[in-house]
Amino acid sequence: MPLPALRASARFPDLLDWLEGPWPGMLPFGSNQTFRVEDFTDNGKYVIRAELPGVDPEKDVEVTVDSGMLTIRAERREESKQDRHSEFKYGSLTRAVSLPEGADPDKITARYDKGILEVTVPMPKPSTGAARQISVKSG
Repeated sequence: MPLPALRASARFPDLLDWLEGPWPGMLPFGSNQTFRVEDFTDNGKYVIRAELPGVDPEKDVEVTVDSGMLTIRAERREESKQDRHSEFKYGSLTRAVSLPEGADPDKITARYDKGILEVTVPMPKPSTGAARQISVKSG
């Protein structure tokens, strides 16, 4: 992961520089406690794709909508054992995305396939923006 450039005028690193620093896993928060998300619009739908490999979507993933915010929560439990060595990774992961204005929360769908959670939010059709004449009646 490339490190952000430090400001030359600052005596102390910026808080974000510390979070993105070369100490992954040593801080209780930061990039190791979240997951990658991409969002885009496609054919009148707002789509959010989240990388969540190694989770059981039925047990470990929760998608909620409240006041225009879509929140994805996941619980990761990963364990590997070999002859004289074992490792485990676990933790709660959360991301919240603000939904575009006019999104229909009652028709949101989600599916999980090959480590990718895809949430689809139907969007209303945008107005054409075409001008129209309005007749004015007198009296």
